[in-house]
Amino acid sequence: MSIGVRRLTLLGEFKPFGLIAEALDGKPPDTVAENYEYFLFDPEIARDRTAEDDCDEVASALNNRGDHELFIRGNRIIWSIDARVFKRFTLRSPIVKVCWCHLGHTSEALLCILQIDCLTIYNTSGEIVSVPLPRTITSIWPLPFGLLLQQEVEANTQSRVSFASTSPLLSVRDMLLSASNHIQKGDGSLVSSHLILMDLLDEQQPTFIEERGKLNIMKEYDEKTIWTSDQVPLMASYNKGKMQHSLWVAEIINSNFDEAAPGLLNVDLMGVLPKHLSFRRIWQGKGAQTAACKVFMATDDDAAPVVCFFHQEQRKLLSVSLQSVEINNEIVFDVKPDISWIIVAVAALPVMVTRPRVKVGLLPYSDIVVLTPENALLLYSGKQCLCRYVLPSCLNKDKILHDLELPETSSLSNDLKITGLVDAVEGRVNVIVNNKQMFRCALRQNPSSSLANDCITALAEGLGSSFYRHFLGLFWKDGCPAAFSEAESSVDLEWDSFCRVIMKICRKSNIISEKHSNLVPHCAWDFLLNSQFHNNFCKINSLFGTSCALPLNQLESSFSTSSIDGTPSSEKPYYTELLIECLESLHALYESLKLDNLRKRDLEHLALLLCNLADFLGEDNYLDHYFRDFPLLCKKFLKSGTTISPKISPSLFRWLENCLQHGCSHANISDLPSLVRKDGCYVVSLARKIVCFYSILSGANLLGKKLSSGVYCKITMGSHSSKEELTVLAMVGERFGLQQLDSLPSGVSLPLRHALDKCRDSPPNDWPAAAYVLLGRQDLAMSTLARECKYKEIETPTNVNVISMSTPYMLNLHPVTVSSTISDAIGLEGTKLEDTDSVDGSMLDGMEHIFNSSTQLRYGRDLRLNEVRRLLCSSRPVAIQTSVNHSASDQDLQQTQLWNFAQRTTSLPLGRGAFTLATIHTLLTEAFSVPKLVLAGRLPAQQNATVNLDPNIRNIQELRSWPEFHNAVASGLRLAPLQGKMSRTWIIYNKPEEPNSVHAGLLLALGLHGFLRVLSITDIYQYFYQEHESTTVGLMLGLASSYRGTMQPAISKILYVHIPVRHPSSYPELEVPTLLQSAALMSVGILYEGSAHPQTMHVLLGEIGRRSGGDNVLEREGHAVSAGFALGLVALGRGEDALGFMDSFVNRLFLYIGGKAHNERLAVSTISMDENRGSSQMMDGTTVNVDVTAPGATIALALMFLKTEAKAVASRLSIPNTCFDLQYVRPDFIMLRVIARNLIMWSRVHPSKDWVWSQIPEIVRCGVEGLGGDGNDFDDMDAEAFIQAYVNIVAGACISLGLVFAGTRNGNAQELLYEFAMYFLNEIKPVSPTSGKFFPKGLSRYIDRGTLETLSVVMAGSGHLQTFRLLRFLRSRNCADGQSSYGFQMAVSLATGFLFLGGGMRTFSTNSSSIAALLITLYPRLPMGPNDNRCHLQAFRHLYVLSTEARWIQTVDVDTGLPVYAPIEVTVRETEHYAESSFCEVTPCLLPERAILKTIRVCGPRYWPQVIDFTPEDKPWWNFGDKNNPFNSGILFIKRKVGACSYVDDPIGCQSLLSRAMHKVFGLTSLKASDTVTDNHSGSGSITVDQLVGTFSSDPSLIAFAQFCCDPAWYNRSDVDFKEFCLQVLFECVSKDRPALLQVYLSLYTTVETMVNQITTGAIVSGDSLSISGFKLALTYIEALMTGKLSATKGGILQSTFVGSLRKQVEELLNNSQELKDDFHKYLKLGKWPDGESQDKRSILLSWFLQWFNVPASSIIRTAIDRVKPKLTSSSSIPLLRLSLPRTHINVIREIDRYLT
Repeated sequence: MSIGVRRLTLLGEFKPFGLIAEALDGKPPDTVAENYEYFLFDPEIARDRTAEDDCDEVASALNNRGDHELFIRGNRIIWSIDARVFKRFTLRSPIVKVCWCHLGHTSEALLCILQIDCLTIYNTSGEIVSVPLPRTITSIWPLPFGLLLQQEVEANTQSRVSFASTSPLLSVRDMLLSASNHIQKGDGSLVSSHLILMDLLDEQQPTFIEERGKLNIMKEYDEKTIWTSDQVPLMASYNKGKMQHSLWVAEIINSNFDEAAPGLLNVDLMGVLPKHLSFRRIWQGKGAQTAACKVFMATDDDAAPVVCFFHQEQRKLLSVSLQSVEINNEIVFDVKPDISWIIVAVAALPVMVTRPRVKVGLLPYSDIVVLTPENALLLYSGKQCLCRYVLPSCLNKDKILHDLELPETSSLSNDLKITGLVDAVEGRVNVIVNNKQMFRCALRQNPSSSLANDCITALAEGLGSSFYRHFLGLFWKDGCPAAFSEAESSVDLEWDSFCRVIMKICRKSNIISEKHSNLVPHCAWDFLLNSQFHNNFCKINSLFGTSCALPLNQLESSFSTSSIDGTPSSEKPYYTELLIECLESLHALYESLKLDNLRKRDLEHLALLLCNLADFLGEDNYLDHYFRDFPLLCKKFLKSGTTISPKISPSLFRWLENCLQHGCSHANISDLPSLVRKDGCYVVSLARKIVCFYSILSGANLLGKKLSSGVYCKITMGSHSSKEELTVLAMVGERFGLQQLDSLPSGVSLPLRHALDKCRDSPPNDWPAAAYVLLGRQDLAMSTLARECKYKEIETPTNVNVISMSTPYMLNLHPVTVSSTISDAIGLEGTKLEDTDSVDGSMLDGMEHIFNSSTQLRYGRDLRLNEVRRLLCSSRPVAIQTSVNHSASDQDLQQTQLWNFAQRTTSLPLGRGAFTLATIHTLLTEAFSVPKLVLAGRLPAQQNATVNLDPNIRNIQELRSWPEFHNAVASGLRLAPLQGKMSRTWIIYNKPEEPNSVHAGLLLALGLHGFLRVLSITDIYQYFYQEHESTTVGLMLGLASSYRGTMQPAISKILYVHIPVRHPSSYPELEVPTLLQSAALMSVGILYEGSAHPQTMHVLLGEIGRRSGGDNVLEREGHAVSAGFALGLVALGRGEDALGFMDSFVNRLFLYIGGKAHNERLAVSTISMDENRGSSQMMDGTTVNVDVTAPGATIALALMFLKTEAKAVASRLSIPNTCFDLQYVRPDFIMLRVIARNLIMWSRVHPSKDWVWSQIPEIVRCGVEGLGGDGNDFDDMDAEAFIQAYVNIVAGACISLGLVFAGTRNGNAQELLYEFAMYFLNEIKPVSPTSGKFFPKGLSRYIDRGTLETLSVVMAGSGHLQTFRLLRFLRSRNCADGQSSYGFQMAVSLATGFLFLGGGMRTFSTNSSSIAALLITLYPRLPMGPNDNRCHLQAFRHLYVLSTEARWIQTVDVDTGLPVYAPIEVTVRETEHYAESSFCEVTPCLLPERAILKTIRVCGPRYWPQVIDFTPEDKPWWNFGDKNNPFNSGILFIKRKVGACSYVDDPIGCQSLLSRAMHKVFGLTSLKASDTVTDNHSGSGSITVDQLVGTFSSDPSLIAFAQFCCDPAWYNRSDVDFKEFCLQVLFECVSKDRPALLQVYLSLYTTVETMVNQITTGAIVSGDSLSISGFKLALTYIEALMTGKLSATKGGILQSTFVGSLRKQVEELLNNSQELKDDFHKYLKLGKWPDGESQDKRSILLSWFLQWFNVPASSIIRTAIDRVKPKLTSSSSIPLLRLSLPRTHINVIREIDRYLT
């Protein structure tokens, strides 16, 4: 018998697309190499193994099933897809080899490119890693574990190397390995011939070879690798010397060097050595002169993997069969003994043709296409040749040749022959013909009919291998109709031809059974031939075959003879067995297709084929099963009713119903088709998944990979506490999405929707995004996706991702919204800064970006931000009020006013920096811009004429340098680059040619944000080389802040250059200005923060008491204060545990404060010891100059013992309590002591008046109270001392309160501080009305300073209105009356900035490090003018940035992408002051600190609840990009419930409005059609259904349905009931937020409506009864809820009354027909379906009856009747029948009883 002949499908002439792409790019450079390579590959290779969806460009490209091409020339690669360039890669050096590989635990594929000196690895999104190669690597090969690298033999490898070698080539790991190997063998080289790279972060490891149970390093340099598999661990190699091929299996093993005499090597090898890769040889074939030119894997016809070696010279294809055994979930390979065969060939390739979707283990099922020496193209499946392919006829026609643009010279004769085969991908190959042309051809891979395709796959998965091989032979052989051989076949033709092949087998079976009936065994020989042994022997022979490929006719004859020779009656004939297996496999497919609403037509075709098969095999029960689904088929098959087969057909719906009713343990497993229970069956995967989900819902347990119900199931990772939650995880694990859920029959989907609905309210937090999408919780999905993206360091996902994950086909319905994030800078209406008398509104003031959707939401309609912007604006002239008549004296007055205003203007940038902190999210592609600092004024009375400061009167330059610096810092602090990254190039790009204050300010700002780490050491030295004062200050402080607490050696060297005391004695003396020394000291403190580094502490202690170069005492004080702050920072909070020398340190500091040292001699000796050149101690004899050293020493003690509660230290910082002490201690030092004491005794600080009064000593309190009376006996000096002490103590207490409650918005602290501020402003004068002279003028600056800034620090970021009003009033006080100096205006400016910190999005932290930074900023000595840096460097005032945190949370509606208000409940943990408590906030808002934050819960009726739990820990707030950050840049995605409006649209709440409005609209629609149209479309005030639904829901399906209900055609429908029903359902779905139920309600309603119409009108609307099964499942679901089988907190998701009413309607229909009862009696008696008149209608009715009442097949009923009859004693057989047929409805049992009687 000849094999079949098929035509190739021509796809076109082939040319590598890379050549075309190069041509389109233009002329290539001369350096490009002549030669090029290309290879085509299946996109599956490059796909991410765990990719859930195609939300990014790469994933969707890899989902494209076309050919992907990599084109390689020189050092360039072009990756193209279907004639489109997808990516280009250009490398530095020429490419040696390219391959795809999976490395380490990553699921994504990597493109590995070997160059001469390195290995470059790209991932699919283009990220690159370069791995240097220490030795020469000749080639690379992918394995499942990693990348195998083959080394070249190097001359020096043979030299022996001892263990102690420090050869640069060897890593420690190599040394250890080689050492152990050396001990084992006594000699040997240290280098392995093959290396393995398992992970990008690992180094290449040597490989091992396993011989006789021992491991040795692999040194097989002669074994050249010629092939590896990236899916199974196999490698093929060729040894030229031995002329042999070897096949190796690779295994990962633990290091085991027991025999390596560990005593010789004092290293724990097991502890150091990782898991290793070892190779074990499983096959070798000798006698090959050269290496096989191609090696590939295919599949044998018994589904065993085969490795094929193709030898071009010998013209042969050698196939070696493997056997795989699974041990401990790992597959172990070995070669099957003596199973190899040879096919003669000149070319061979693996293709996927016969079983395109079937997998064998990890491998796809591959066939082999072979080109024979006679130019015949043959298709083999294992050893079996299936068919021959010929070139398409069109290649020999002039027209087509012309179309394909073949060259004129090519011979147009008909003898085009195939001379070569290359580039196979799936079922496509490139065919080379004898005129050197190449054509891309398809081997007619799979039918375009999805049904035929599914059936072939079902047979491939369900039939035994010998059966399927036989089926393939028939299917592909000659005589197969043209449908499968021609490209242009139609879908129906394909299906018909498949049916013909099945029927052909039936005919063959008939012929054989006729022959068989004539044969009777006569003798022993015949008996033997008929025996079981002979039967098995034939089967085994057919499995393994002989050692060469068998033609089909021999196989055919062997099958037929084994059958013809006779089979005993107990054994079924071969073809009958084949047909029974076909029936079972196709029946499994049939049951699975019933679960897909979209495949009903296919189901009908398949039912007809299965009826034929069942009829032929006499399987009446199967036939009956199909008749019940498609009753109209019964007239084509006349059942005799005589043959009775005991086999009951499996029924999936029966199993699902039982499972819901009685639990999966009681459901009959035989109701499940065997294919569903088999692992890895693609074709019935839908049925398997549904069975899994129902099993889990009914309480099945997971045992390994299987459920206790017997089906395999994948469950994704995640916590679960109920069956429903586990079901959802299984749905995600099985990749079962909303799209699949919607295509299920509505009854089947109900229990799954129930599970989703139950989990929707509060799902666990650790689920994957896909699970939340299934639940309809896109808010949680977005948050999870954002976290995952941050983890993978890619862009934040968009809402479109989430939609595409949920339902791709609904994408076009989704409402389009403008997405907005924190970074948008939308200019909203009414937010422009318009002064009533402004000149130029367009001028940039550095705050124009502050108005975005977030701040707009935060401050609503109030104009606070506009006011802040006006108050802090320094870029426009100030209005000067003057008389209308101009005179000379006016000019002087103007200049004085201008000078006073200039003091204020120059202080504004400090506050502006705080206000705009980190509010611009920029991509850093443009130059850095700084708003102007305008010191001019304008005269509103004279048409806004501009007045400039006269440079002759005042020194204007004094107002320029440092204010410009602060202005630039403010502008730099705005920057918060996207993804938190700053580029070095951008900083260098903004560097000016001449150093200036502006760039200096930028450097400090970037440093405070931590961005200066990108600068290299050379960049830093180039800055210092410029010797520009403010640049040096800015850079030192910026670098220290960026490297805060790291003690980075390079940076500390740079800083110490500016501290002369640290210069070595050989160093030339440098004059370093005191300003720079102070900045350097502070920078050292920040760099060494918290380290308690002893040497640094000694240096800084010395600096406090050291006289600086300048003689200005104030400069010396500033220097000492800087040293004190620095010392405090280095030992921050570590005063008690720092070091043993702490006592002497503390004594020394108290000496500097002016207290008595415990051991004076010790103190003096330590001072004298530290003396060094170039400076002198601030002392006369042993007396320290306390005025200079005290502030620094006090601050140092405060920070060293911060929060330590060290009473001993606090008590020595005494507050003066005698008159002498009051005169002796400077009042401002008293304030510092109060602050220091309170910072040390942190937990004692309490926001109450009593606590403040407790700080004031008795003598001061009495003294101040006594001042008011007449009879006081204080002199003026005493009185002033009392008042100054009193004021400073109170101010110190206020500052302490501010620091302790920084950023907490504590109400008590705010009220207290506000009260003191008002008290000082109003009450201080009337204390002594008689003697006003006691209150010197300059005093109030301490007062305001103490309370104002701290009030803002407590309320930081809150924009507190009362505080803001106070600040506005203080700002307006005129400088001219001496009320308001530069320092005071700076305090007011900073306070305003703090109150609106970061636009209201940031606040302060209270951890130690933050408190220190705040104290530096708030240091209570204010500068006298813009250039005053004597007491405290002005640049230090910006260090508050180090204590800020973005504890801002904003809620974004996941459907619209817009920020919205939402109530949240915040729970804080228990502390020593208060118990655990909760409070409510409305987002956007600021959260409490991480140390006390416990949970956040989205509450309120309008949004879905969401809980985020925290572990309270004393750590700073999360930064951008932190992997464990629970918020995505402060954004929390929430989802609005359907039926609620957002709080912006509806602040008051209109929950009740919903139902009223719906009924109002729906009431209109139920009027007469004509009226409704006019009503609804007249008048602008009317509202339509779709508008209303659109207001309350963003669900696309609901909106689309509502629009459909508003269509005029809908109004004109006559069936009012249905219209009313639709609107009620719409209301139900909107009000209960269950949009998915719309489809379920409509489906159930129309099912019953159709049945009623069919009965009443007699017209056949639907010829099947499939919907009945779904409806019955809906009833079962309701029952399961009632009986408690399914748990429901709020009742079912479906209204049970609605389902009940439908049930009643159906039962009335079925119980009222006498004709139906007659037909049923006939069915009981003979098993016959109705015939005669109105046969179709009666058949359909009977099928409904049988399905509805669960009537078993007639044969089963007859068996039950036969059992019951003999036992019948009473008149009624109902009880016995009820026992025999437990699932059958009682009405039917009664009917059977009637029939019996």
